[in-house]
Amino acid sequence: MTSKVVLSGDLSFNSLAEVFQIVGGNSSTGVLRITSKHSPHPGIIYFVKGDPVNATDGELRGLDAVYALFGWMEGKFEFLEEKVSVERAIKKGRMEITLDAMKMLDDGVIKRVGPQDFDDLSLAQARVSGEGKADAFPVIKGPQVDYLYVVEEEDFSDGTTVVTEGGHGKWIWVILEGKARITKDTPKGPFTVAQIGEGCFIGTFASFLFQEHARSATVTAVGDLRLGLLDTQQLSVEFRSLSPKFRSILTSMDARLRKITTRAAELAVKKDALTGLAKGKQIIVKKGSSQKSAFIIAEGDACLVGQSKKGPLYLLPLEVQDYFGNIPFLSTGQEPKYAAVLASKDIKVNKLDMGSLEGEYDRLQGTIKSMILSVCSCVSFTTKLAFNIYETK
Repeated sequence: MTSKVVLSGDLSFNSLAEVFQIVGGNSSTGVLRITSKHSPHPGIIYFVKGDPVNATDGELRGLDAVYALFGWMEGKFEFLEEKVSVERAIKKGRMEITLDAMKMLDDGVIKRVGPQDFDDLSLAQARVSGEGKADAFPVIKGPQVDYLYVVEEEDFSDGTTVVTEGGHGKWIWVILEGKARITKDTPKGPFTVAQIGEGCFIGTFASFLFQEHARSATVTAVGDLRLGLLDTQQLSVEFRSLSPKFRSILTSMDARLRKITTRAAELAVKKDALTGLAKGKQIIVKKGSSQKSAFIIAEGDACLVGQSKKGPLYLLPLEVQDYFGNIPFLSTGQEPKYAAVLASKDIKVNKLDMGSLEGEYDRLQGTIKSMILSVCSCVSFTTKLAFNIYETK
């Protein structure tokens, strides 16, 4: 049988249960391949006459892999009709599997894999004690760890400082076990910005430029912490293989995280360093806009402005080489859904080729893609934190 794609789509429109129903209803034989920006590897399910016979999801195999894949809330899938010769490892039928999986999802047995929702961040979680420890701060977690570029594992005990704000370095770690606290120095003492856990990264894309750069925050172990030191030299090869525009977007993302982190810390000590930021600027992207375009600033400047219960909240400035707009694979909790873009009168921009960029993103493997997701989650969380601080001050 010659391989051919007979079914494809997006899990946000067709759940895996619906895909099972379609494949089963047609008694199809072939391979279902699922990819998600929230996983460093694809999920594979093999079907014979409409029933799954084997599957892989990272290190998981068989029925365990199928159940895990039911937890993928977002992703793209395609079913290739072809001869299947893998060993049959699954004895249950598709309907029994589907019913079991849906119950396991409801019971929390199956882990949901998708973007973290920070809309329910409580006001109590935005408060910080004098020691810089947050009350019940949620832990931001990243995708499953890809060990391909981990060259060494390092252990840190509770309270140990991993990196210090203002210090210089180019190392990047991924959290293998445990969690860490991110803090910013303020006149009133350390301010807790976030807590990060397994799958999140300590370090930025700037490390791939082979330049030591100042650390923008302090990272401290919370309990026992195990980190994986990444092979920066090898990762930089993959980074440099990206198009110049894609690299610009990633370094701009780094800048966003630094800026929104600084902004949240400023708001915590009632310092509004962005007063007058929008003076002389006009709206070029409305909050809530459904526009699908994105741009890189060539000349002039811009800023992001959110709408809080107390009125406009100036989030961060944008400069030459920064991007703005709607990039599907960069979910940051900012524009256009949650913030407007205001620009200077002399603004000049270059429109991004979204199809080309998304194709480039889809071809990324493992660690670089996971780093992108980790940065997006941290930007999204810190933006929500800034809103909560501003509204309660």
